Parts: sequence; structure tokens; C-alpha cells
Amino acid sequence: MTEQTDFIETFTAFLRDVVEQHGAAPHGPGELTTALTEHLGVDARELTAVTERLSRAQLVDADIALDLIDPEARVIGFGGRGHDLGFLGLVRGEHGPVDLGPVEYVSSPVGPNQDRQVVASAVRLLTFEGTALALLQRDANPEWGRSSPTLEIMAADRETTSAFLARLRTLMRENSVLRGQVLSFAGDEYGSSLGGVTFHERPTVPASAVVLPGESLRRIERHALAMGEFRDELLRAGQHLKRGILLYGPPGTGKTHTVRHLLSRSPGITAILLSGNTLGLVKEATQIARAMEPAIVVLEDCDLVAEDRDMVDSPDSMLFELLEALDGLDGDADVTFLMTTNRPDLLERALSQRPGRIDLAVEIPLPDLDARRALFALYADGLGFSAEALDLAADRAEGVTASFAKELVRRAVLSAAIAHRPPGDADLTVALDELLSDQDSFTRSLLASGPRSFEASPEADDWPDD
Repeated sequence: MTEQTDFIETFTAFLRDVVEQHGAAPHGPGELTTALTEHLGVDARELTAVTERLSRAQLVDADIALDLIDPEARVIGFGGRGHDLGFLGLVRGEHGPVDLGPVEYVSSPVGPNQDRQVVASAVRLLTFEGTALALLQRDANPEWGRSSPTLEIMAADRETTSAFLARLRTLMRENSVLRGQVLSFAGDEYGSSLGGVTFHERPTVPASAVVLPGESLRRIERHALAMGEFRDELLRAGQHLKRGILLYGPPGTGKTHTVRHLLSRSPGITAILLSGNTLGLVKEATQIARAMEPAIVVLEDCDLVAEDRDMVDSPDSMLFELLEALDGLDGDADVTFLMTTNRPDLLERALSQRPGRIDLAVEIPLPDLDARRALFALYADGLGFSAEALDLAADRAEGVTASFAKELVRRAVLSAAIAHRPPGDADLTVALDELLSDQDSFTRSLLASGPRSFEASPEADDWPDD
């Protein structure tokens, strides 16, 4: 019997040691739980938490809003295990007592060449309308099963939590770093959701730098910008504000240049740029545009969606998704969808089956003679070429694009620089002969200008003097 008793006592001691080492037995609260209980005035282990999931783009907005709600809030970090636990799991010590540790931060962009240190893992002990709350703020961490940033709020009563969340969302929207910015998105490397945000300097492209036929530019400006300027009058008259604009035409004719001009004409308006694979983020872009209105969503080269059958099971489904995003907006949404395409024929079926989504389509054609003269003069401004030489170049360069004109002037300037002298008419002539030659036919296609046979100029055999 003595041997049996000794065995039981030894085995019991062994189990006690195992339990104590692994934290499975009852234990006192850790430093984190103690701090929360002192702040909240009740045992934190008896409370529940409400989770608010954010996109990667919203984490910095939440960080700013939380600072506004309680600038004096105490921010505490914690150490040890528990990366895979939620707020309740940490507080209740499911992996053992959690002690305090350093606050973790992540650097997040808040504008072109601007960053903010944002809380990536920490607990805020704050006060809202006289009531104590605790909030666990965490960035996404797919390695530990967190696909998106989260806020977990803990308070003694649910009404306070609901009021707090309503105030937080309002402040996030009003003070968002996305408001009034020019943005592009990156997809999430772990899935198809929104990843990072890139901020761009707003372009500066005056109307004098945009060469379009007839009244095209005026029509585009009126539809894209004037509706926002007169939104109150339109709404009083029962008219909707959301609009869709399609710019179509051959590559290199100035569609993107026109978009850049519209962005330069709209300071303070949020602009979201989607192209290529990020066209699949149109739903996220639409949600942000609605929250940040007035806004412009630019969808560049939409025809690539129809051509790239790897992007979706059916290319038409992606096109329909783009158009449905526009149709899903409320009529009072001051949002412009600005689409560009080189192949309107690839969009025709989707557009015809979703009538009314695009209410202005403007062709941006190859420049005619007058347009080519204007383009050549624009890109050669102040470089010393005579008006006669520029007009002659424009006459010879039938069927070329704005991209061709820009490259022509650059080559002429390079030719003069190699010869260590200012650019002149002879440099322009030689550069034009080179670009129009059969040898450069592929270069012309890359500049979106069709093949053209060589036409020798009177000076074709004369390389500029050194």
C-alpha cells in the first residue's frame, strides 16, 4: 500500500509540474489582464469583445481616428505567445498569462512621400463619453490567420461599444488619408483582396497641352467636372450625379493624357486608378469612391480584360462587374467612372447589354493635319525649331500619334546634344527621316503609329554639321 501511495504522490507531483509549466492549470491573471481590469473597473475575463474588420487601406484611418477620440489614451504592448488568439483568448490566458511588452508599429503611406507610424499590435486603454473602453488594434498577419487588420473593442456595456464604433467610423471617413488623393492599388499577395495603396502626385496638365479634335475636350470636361460643380442644382432638379465616360481610339492618341488633364483640373477630388490586374478591385474602388466622394475611378485599358482570359472565367463577367459597380451606386453619388480602351469593339457586347452605364463616349482619333501641327509645336516649344520646319514635319507625318510627335522631338534634341550644339531644323529633319524609314517601322508600331514607307526629304543625305 505504501508503494502505491508513493506512486500516486509522485505522479500527482509530476502532473502538477506539467500543468504549471504549460499554463493549463488555474493561474493568476497576467499583466495585460490586470491592466485591463484596472482600467475597465470590472474583471476583463468576464467581458466579451466586438470585432471590426478593416481593409489594409483603413488601418491608418482607424489609427488617426482613435487618436482623435482620446489623445490621452494609454497604448500598451504585450509579449509572449498568442499571435493566433483574439482579444478574449489573450485576456483569459488561453496560452498562459500575458505580460506587457513593446508596442509594435508599421510604417504606412499617408500621401506622396509621406508615412505615418501606425500601431500594428497593441492595446489602447481609452475613454469615450466618460466610459472606459479597451481596444486591441492589429494589422493583418496571414501567417497567423489574420487576413485583414482588426479592431476588437471591450467595454462593460454594449451600448457604449455601439456608440463608440459609430463615432469611430465617422471620424475615419471624415479624416481619411485617401480623401482628395490620387491613388492606385495593389492586390493582396495572399489573395484577391485589396493590398497596399500607392499615393501619386496629382499631375499638372493644362488644357493647352491637350490636343483633341473639335469640342471633344470641352464635352469631356463638362461631363466629368461640371456635374460636380453644379451638383446641388442637379439634385434639386431630380437628376443623378453618377456618370460614366468612355474614351476610345487607337493607342498613343492621348486618352491617358486627357485623363491626366482631368485629374489636374480636379484638386481635392479623390482619384482611384485601376489598370491591368487591379481592374479586378473595382468593387473595393467603388466603395472607397462612394465614401470619399466627390471621386473619380479611372479604369484604363478595359479592353485588356476582354483579351486576357486568364483574369476571370469569362471575360464578359469582368466587364459586367465593372459596369455593375457603376450601376450599383446611388443616384446622388458624385462619382465619375472614366474608362479608356483601344478596342471598343471588345466592349460593345457588354455595353449594349448594360445600357445607360456609360453616358458619354468620345473618340480620341489619330491626329489630323491641324492636330499634328499643334502637337509638334507643343512638344517643340522653346527648342529653337522654326514654325516652317515643324509644319513640314507635320505634313509628312500623316497617320502618326502624339507619342510619335513626342519621340520625334526627343530624337532631334539628342542629335543636337551629341553634336554639342542647340537643336535646329536639320536635326528635326534627320530625326523624322529616321522614324519614317522602313528600318524603324517596328519602332513606329511601338509608338502606336502605323507603318509608313520612307519619303526622302531634300536634306535626307545631309547629316547636320558638327
